[in-house]
Amino acid sequence: MRRAAVAGRLLLSAQQPADEPARGSGSGITGSFEGWFDNADGSHNFSLGYLNRNRALEVDVPIGPDNRIEPGGPDMGQPTHFLPGRQTGMFVVTVPKSFSKDDRLTWTLTVNGQTNVIPLHLVPEYVINPMEEASVHNTPPVLHLLEQRATGVQGPVAQLSKAPLKAASVASALALPIWADDDARFTNNSSVPLPKPRPPVTLTWSMYRGSGKVTFDNRRPAFETLKGGAVDQPYTGRQALPRSSARQATTSCT
Repeated sequence: MRRAAVAGRLLLSAQQPADEPARGSGSGITGSFEGWFDNADGSHNFSLGYLNRNRALEVDVPIGPDNRIEPGGPDMGQPTHFLPGRQTGMFVVTVPKSFSKDDRLTWTLTVNGQTNVIPLHLVPEYVINPMEEASVHNTPPVLHLLEQRATGVQGPVAQLSKAPLKAASVASALALPIWADDDARFTNNSSVPLPKPRPPVTLTWSMYRGSGKVTFDNRRPAFETLKGGAVDQPYTGRQALPRSSARQATTSCT
């Protein structure tokens, strides 16, 4: 038997990795520290993504010397399967309340002979609020994985240690249903209404960790609207997600 872990992530951006021209292959991967935010108990979350400059290749880097977070690692829930290009808000690393402004973690990635190291620390300039947009108080969708009554996941708080597990036989398809609730609040830079309103929730499935190959019947399926859907009308939708190979995967919800 294999297990599939499902986690949610919110797209966001802050600090960008070092600038370097992308190539089809043969390039490195740089982690990205995108900001940090507090939890109610005083602990802190570092939000992390990456830039895979191999724009034509998905790259696997197992946990170990070439993919490590230290001290305390090497495994702190980071991806081992890297999609091409810039990927934001892929995971968080939580540190305790006692973690001070003088403390540091580092994420090291070595790919194609290129080693990139980024520091994770409580820089005041990188405090973010990923749970509420300021102008109209838009909040991230709430995802319910596997069951509609399951505990909701909201915002960039995905952690493998908290991900639901579902077992399947090797080479057998696995159904991964998901529900979403959203406040349907919307704004853009100009505040001009869109001629064609975009859907309240969009979904993308991708592999996150594990060996082997994951395939999806439809990586970007549409949601079925159960309630609401217009701007400022609270929304509920359901997607009977495509069946995937039984490996670890992550969802993206925007």
